Amino acid sequence: MDVILDFLNYEVFTLADYTFSVAELIYVPMLVLLGIWLTQKLVNLITKRLINKGASPDVVHLIKRVLYILALVILVITTLDLLKVPLAAFAFLSGAIAIGVGFGAQNIINNFISGWILMWERPIRIGDFLEVDDAKGRVEAINTRSTRIRRVDGVHLLIPNSKLLENTVVNWTLIDQLTRTSVRVGVAYGSDCQKVSELIDQAVNEQSEVISDPAPVVIFDDFGDNALMFEVFFWINATVERDLRKIRSNIRFRIDALFNQSSVVIAFPQRDVHIDGAITLLDQANAKEK
Repeated sequence: MDVILDFLNYEVFTLADYTFSVAELIYVPMLVLLGIWLTQKLVNLITKRLINKGASPDVVHLIKRVLYILALVILVITTLDLLKVPLAAFAFLSGAIAIGVGFGAQNIINNFISGWILMWERPIRIGDFLEVDDAKGRVEAINTRSTRIRRVDGVHLLIPNSKLLENTVVNWTLIDQLTRTSVRVGVAYGSDCQKVSELIDQAVNEQSEVISDPAPVVIFDDFGDNALMFEVFFWINATVERDLRKIRSNIRFRIDALFNQSSVVIAFPQRDVHIDGAITLLDQANAKEK
Protein backbone atom coordinates (compact mmCIF):
# COMPACT_ATOMS: atom_id res chain seq x y z
CA MET A 1 0.00 0.00 0.00
CA ASP A 2 2.82 2.38 0.85
CA VAL A 3 4.43 1.62 -2.48
CA ILE A 4 1.24 2.59 -4.33
CA LEU A 5 0.88 5.81 -2.34
CA ASP A 6 4.49 6.70 -2.97
CA PHE A 7 3.96 6.10 -6.69
CA LEU A 8 0.82 8.25 -6.79
CA ASN A 9 2.51 11.07 -4.85
CA TYR A 10 5.58 10.98 -7.04
CA GLU A 11 6.27 14.48 -8.42
CA VAL A 12 6.47 14.54 -12.21
CA PHE A 13 6.96 18.20 -13.17
CA THR A 14 6.42 21.74 -11.91
CA LEU A 15 4.43 24.52 -13.62
CA ALA A 16 4.03 28.02 -12.20
CA ASP A 17 5.44 26.95 -8.80
CA TYR A 18 2.96 24.07 -8.65
CA THR A 19 4.14 20.48 -8.69
CA PHE A 20 2.08 17.85 -10.50
CA SER A 21 2.01 14.32 -9.11
CA VAL A 22 1.19 11.01 -10.80
CA ALA A 23 -2.22 10.92 -9.06
CA GLU A 24 -3.17 14.30 -10.48
CA LEU A 25 -2.10 13.25 -13.96
CA ILE A 26 -4.37 10.23 -13.64
CA TYR A 27 -7.57 11.71 -12.22
CA VAL A 28 -7.45 14.92 -14.26
CA PRO A 29 -7.96 13.11 -17.63
CA MET A 30 -10.64 10.99 -16.00
CA LEU A 31 -12.35 14.16 -14.76
CA VAL A 32 -12.18 15.70 -18.23
CA LEU A 33 -13.64 12.59 -19.89
CA LEU A 34 -16.41 12.42 -17.28
CA GLY A 35 -17.19 16.10 -17.80
CA ILE A 36 -17.39 15.65 -21.58
CA TRP A 37 -19.68 12.63 -21.19
CA LEU A 38 -22.00 14.45 -18.77
CA THR A 39 -22.06 17.50 -21.06
CA GLN A 40 -23.13 15.43 -24.07
CA LYS A 41 -25.87 13.70 -22.05
CA LEU A 42 -27.17 16.99 -20.64
CA VAL A 43 -27.12 18.81 -23.98
CA ASN A 44 -28.86 15.93 -25.77
CA LEU A 45 -31.53 15.85 -23.06
CA ILE A 46 -32.18 19.59 -23.33
CA THR A 47 -32.27 19.60 -27.14
CA LYS A 48 -34.68 16.64 -27.24
CA ARG A 49 -37.07 18.45 -24.90
CA LEU A 50 -36.86 21.59 -27.04
CA ILE A 51 -37.60 19.60 -30.18
CA ASN A 52 -40.56 17.88 -28.51
CA LYS A 53 -41.95 21.30 -27.55
CA GLY A 54 -41.80 22.40 -31.20
CA ALA A 55 -38.75 24.68 -31.12
CA SER A 56 -37.36 25.58 -34.54
CA PRO A 57 -34.20 23.73 -35.67
CA ASP A 58 -32.06 26.89 -35.82
CA VAL A 59 -32.97 27.82 -32.22
CA VAL A 60 -32.12 24.31 -31.04
CA HIS A 61 -28.85 24.50 -32.94
CA LEU A 62 -27.93 27.84 -31.33
CA ILE A 63 -28.76 26.67 -27.80
CA LYS A 64 -26.74 23.50 -28.36
CA ARG A 65 -23.68 25.53 -29.38
CA VAL A 66 -23.98 27.88 -26.41
CA LEU A 67 -24.34 25.00 -23.95
CA TYR A 68 -21.25 23.25 -25.31
CA ILE A 69 -19.15 26.41 -25.00
CA LEU A 70 -20.36 27.13 -21.45
CA ALA A 71 -19.69 23.52 -20.42
CA LEU A 72 -16.20 23.68 -21.91
CA VAL A 73 -15.37 26.90 -20.04
CA ILE A 74 -16.71 25.49 -16.74
CA LEU A 75 -14.78 22.25 -17.23
CA VAL A 76 -11.50 24.05 -17.90
CA ILE A 77 -11.88 26.42 -14.92
CA THR A 78 -12.89 23.55 -12.61
CA THR A 79 -9.93 21.44 -13.69
CA LEU A 80 -7.46 24.26 -13.14
CA ASP A 81 -9.01 25.01 -9.75
CA LEU A 82 -8.64 21.40 -8.63
CA LEU A 83 -5.02 21.47 -9.71
CA LYS A 84 -4.60 24.79 -7.89
CA VAL A 85 -3.15 26.32 -11.02
CA PRO A 86 -3.77 30.09 -11.16
CA LEU A 87 -5.19 31.45 -14.39
CA ALA A 88 -2.49 34.11 -14.34
CA ALA A 89 0.00 31.38 -15.21
CA PHE A 90 -1.53 31.25 -18.70
CA ALA A 91 -1.67 35.01 -19.20
CA PHE A 92 1.52 35.23 -21.25
CA LEU A 93 0.71 32.08 -23.21
CA SER A 94 -2.82 33.23 -24.01
CA GLY A 95 -1.52 36.63 -25.10
CA ALA A 96 0.95 35.03 -27.48
CA ILE A 97 -1.73 32.74 -28.87
CA ALA A 98 -4.09 35.68 -29.36
CA ILE A 99 -1.46 37.60 -31.34
CA GLY A 100 -0.68 34.57 -33.48
CA VAL A 101 -4.33 33.90 -34.13
CA GLY A 102 -4.98 37.53 -34.96
CA PHE A 103 -2.35 37.60 -37.71
CA GLY A 104 -2.52 34.05 -39.00
CA ALA A 105 -6.18 33.15 -38.77
CA GLN A 106 -8.09 36.28 -39.76
CA ASN A 107 -10.38 34.40 -42.15
CA ILE A 108 -11.13 31.72 -39.57
CA ILE A 109 -12.00 34.32 -36.93
CA ASN A 110 -14.08 36.25 -39.44
CA ASN A 111 -16.06 33.14 -40.36
CA PHE A 112 -16.38 32.17 -36.68
CA ILE A 113 -17.84 35.54 -35.70
CA SER A 114 -20.04 35.56 -38.81
CA GLY A 115 -21.40 32.15 -37.83
CA TRP A 116 -22.48 33.46 -34.42
CA ILE A 117 -24.07 36.52 -36.04
CA LEU A 118 -26.05 34.25 -38.37
CA MET A 119 -27.26 32.16 -35.43
CA TRP A 120 -28.19 35.18 -33.27
CA GLU A 121 -29.75 37.50 -35.87
CA ARG A 122 -31.21 34.61 -37.92
CA PRO A 123 -31.24 36.25 -41.37
CA ILE A 124 -30.64 32.71 -42.60
CA ARG A 125 -32.23 29.75 -40.82
CA ILE A 126 -32.03 26.01 -41.12
CA GLY A 127 -34.51 24.95 -43.80
CA ASP A 128 -34.38 28.23 -45.77
CA PHE A 129 -34.00 28.06 -49.56
CA LEU A 130 -31.09 30.27 -50.66
CA GLU A 131 -29.68 31.55 -53.92
CA VAL A 132 -25.97 32.33 -53.59
CA ASP A 133 -24.23 33.36 -56.82
CA ASP A 134 -25.25 30.63 -59.29
CA ALA A 135 -26.07 28.04 -56.62
CA LYS A 136 -29.53 27.34 -55.22
CA GLY A 137 -30.25 25.04 -52.32
CA ARG A 138 -31.66 24.46 -48.85
CA VAL A 139 -29.76 25.21 -45.63
CA GLU A 140 -29.04 22.04 -43.65
CA ALA A 141 -26.65 23.30 -40.95
CA ILE A 142 -25.07 26.56 -39.74
CA ASN A 143 -21.70 25.75 -38.20
CA THR A 144 -19.17 28.07 -36.58
CA ARG A 145 -17.02 28.29 -39.72
CA SER A 146 -19.28 27.49 -42.66
CA THR A 147 -22.88 26.84 -43.64
CA ARG A 148 -23.85 23.57 -45.30
CA ILE A 149 -26.32 23.85 -48.19
CA ARG A 150 -27.81 21.00 -50.18
CA ARG A 151 -28.09 22.14 -53.78
CA VAL A 152 -31.16 21.34 -55.89
CA ASP A 153 -29.21 18.60 -57.70
CA GLY A 154 -28.32 16.91 -54.39
CA VAL A 155 -24.73 18.19 -54.14
CA HIS A 156 -23.66 19.64 -50.77
CA LEU A 157 -21.98 23.05 -50.63
CA LEU A 158 -19.91 24.44 -47.75
CA ILE A 159 -20.13 28.25 -47.92
CA PRO A 160 -18.00 30.39 -45.55
CA ASN A 161 -20.20 32.29 -43.12
CA SER A 162 -18.52 35.59 -43.94
CA LYS A 163 -19.60 35.24 -47.57
CA LEU A 164 -23.25 34.99 -46.52
CA LEU A 165 -22.97 38.27 -44.58
CA GLU A 166 -20.77 40.26 -46.96
CA ASN A 167 -22.42 39.34 -50.27
CA THR A 168 -25.90 39.49 -51.70
CA VAL A 169 -27.91 36.37 -50.79
CA VAL A 170 -31.44 35.70 -52.04
CA ASN A 171 -33.51 34.03 -49.32
CA TRP A 172 -36.68 32.70 -50.91
CA THR A 173 -38.28 31.78 -47.58
CA LEU A 174 -37.13 34.53 -45.21
CA ILE A 175 -40.60 35.97 -44.52
CA ASP A 176 -42.96 33.64 -46.39
CA GLN A 177 -43.05 31.28 -49.38
CA LEU A 178 -44.93 33.59 -51.77
CA THR A 179 -43.28 33.83 -55.20
CA ARG A 180 -44.40 35.54 -58.38
CA THR A 181 -43.68 33.96 -61.73
CA SER A 182 -45.03 34.11 -65.29
CA VAL A 183 -45.68 32.14 -68.48
CA ARG A 184 -45.35 33.56 -72.01
CA VAL A 185 -47.09 32.28 -75.13
CA GLY A 186 -47.43 33.56 -78.68
CA VAL A 187 -50.47 33.03 -80.93
CA ALA A 188 -50.84 33.46 -84.67
CA TYR A 189 -51.95 36.77 -86.16
CA GLY A 190 -55.69 36.83 -86.73
CA SER A 191 -56.49 35.04 -83.46
CA ASP A 192 -59.28 36.35 -81.21
CA CYS A 193 -57.15 38.18 -78.60
CA GLN A 194 -59.96 38.42 -76.05
CA LYS A 195 -60.60 34.69 -76.33
CA VAL A 196 -56.90 33.96 -75.99
CA SER A 197 -56.74 36.04 -72.80
CA GLU A 198 -59.73 34.19 -71.33
CA LEU A 199 -58.23 30.77 -72.11
CA ILE A 200 -54.89 31.67 -70.53
CA ASP A 201 -56.64 33.00 -67.43
CA GLN A 202 -58.68 29.78 -67.21
CA ALA A 203 -55.56 27.59 -67.49
CA VAL A 204 -53.87 29.47 -64.65
CA ASN A 205 -56.86 29.57 -62.30
CA GLU A 206 -57.39 25.81 -62.68
CA GLN A 207 -54.09 25.18 -60.86
CA SER A 208 -54.63 24.68 -57.14
CA GLU A 209 -51.18 26.06 -56.29
CA VAL A 210 -51.97 29.48 -57.80
CA ILE A 211 -53.09 32.08 -55.25
CA SER A 212 -56.33 33.94 -55.99
CA ASP A 213 -55.30 37.09 -54.08
CA PRO A 214 -53.54 38.78 -55.76
CA ALA A 215 -55.32 37.42 -58.81
CA PRO A 216 -53.44 36.34 -61.95
CA VAL A 217 -53.03 39.04 -64.57
CA VAL A 218 -52.93 38.38 -68.33
CA ILE A 219 -50.98 40.96 -70.35
CA PHE A 220 -51.12 41.44 -74.12
CA ASP A 221 -47.40 42.01 -74.23
CA ASP A 222 -46.42 42.82 -77.81
CA PHE A 223 -46.97 42.51 -81.55
CA GLY A 224 -44.10 40.18 -82.32
CA ASP A 225 -42.45 39.40 -85.63
CA ASN A 226 -44.30 36.12 -85.94
CA ALA A 227 -46.89 36.15 -83.15
CA LEU A 228 -49.14 38.08 -80.82
CA MET A 229 -47.32 37.79 -77.47
CA PHE A 230 -49.20 37.21 -74.22
CA GLU A 231 -47.80 36.86 -70.70
CA VAL A 232 -49.62 35.88 -67.52
CA PHE A 233 -48.32 36.81 -64.06
CA PHE A 234 -49.40 34.88 -60.96
CA TRP A 235 -48.38 34.19 -57.34
CA ILE A 236 -47.81 30.76 -55.79
CA ASN A 237 -46.52 29.18 -52.59
CA ALA A 238 -43.21 27.68 -53.70
CA THR A 239 -40.43 26.45 -51.42
CA VAL A 240 -37.95 25.49 -54.14
CA GLU A 241 -37.35 26.31 -57.78
CA ARG A 242 -38.61 22.83 -58.73
CA ASP A 243 -42.09 23.84 -57.62
CA LEU A 244 -42.03 26.87 -59.92
CA ARG A 245 -40.92 24.86 -62.94
CA LYS A 246 -43.50 22.14 -62.30
CA ILE A 247 -46.39 24.60 -61.97
CA ARG A 248 -45.32 26.53 -65.09
CA SER A 249 -45.15 23.23 -66.97
CA ASN A 250 -48.67 22.26 -65.86
CA ILE A 251 -49.99 25.64 -67.00
CA ARG A 252 -48.34 25.27 -70.42
CA PHE A 253 -49.88 21.81 -70.82
CA ARG A 254 -53.32 23.20 -69.98
CA ILE A 255 -52.91 26.22 -72.29
CA ASP A 256 -51.98 23.93 -75.16
CA ALA A 257 -55.04 21.74 -74.52
CA LEU A 258 -57.44 24.71 -74.30
CA PHE A 259 -55.97 26.29 -77.46
CA ASN A 260 -56.46 23.03 -79.37
CA GLN A 261 -60.09 22.81 -78.22
CA SER A 262 -60.74 26.40 -79.36
CA SER A 263 -58.68 26.16 -82.60
CA VAL A 264 -56.22 28.78 -81.43
CA VAL A 265 -52.88 28.35 -83.20
CA ILE A 266 -49.67 28.76 -81.21
CA ALA A 267 -47.39 30.75 -83.48
CA PHE A 268 -44.02 29.68 -84.80
CA PRO A 269 -41.47 31.54 -86.96
CA GLN A 270 -42.52 31.86 -90.59
CA ARG A 271 -40.89 33.44 -93.61
CA ASP A 272 -42.60 34.40 -96.90
CA VAL A 273 -40.47 34.19 -100.07
CA HIS A 274 -41.61 36.40 -102.99
CA ILE A 275 -40.26 35.59 -106.50
CA ASP A 276 -40.16 38.36 -109.09
CA GLY A 277 -41.89 36.93 -112.21
CA ALA A 278 -40.24 39.40 -114.59
CA ILE A 279 -36.78 38.28 -113.57
CA THR A 280 -37.79 34.63 -114.00
CA LEU A 281 -39.06 35.21 -117.59
CA LEU A 282 -35.88 37.10 -118.47
CA ASP A 283 -33.76 34.22 -117.21
CA GLN A 284 -35.78 31.76 -119.34
CA ALA A 285 -35.33 33.92 -122.46
CA ASN A 286 -31.59 34.13 -121.96
CA ALA A 287 -31.44 30.38 -121.51
CA LYS A 288 -33.20 29.80 -124.88
CA GLU A 289 -30.81 32.15 -126.74
CA LYS A 290 -27.88 30.15 -125.43
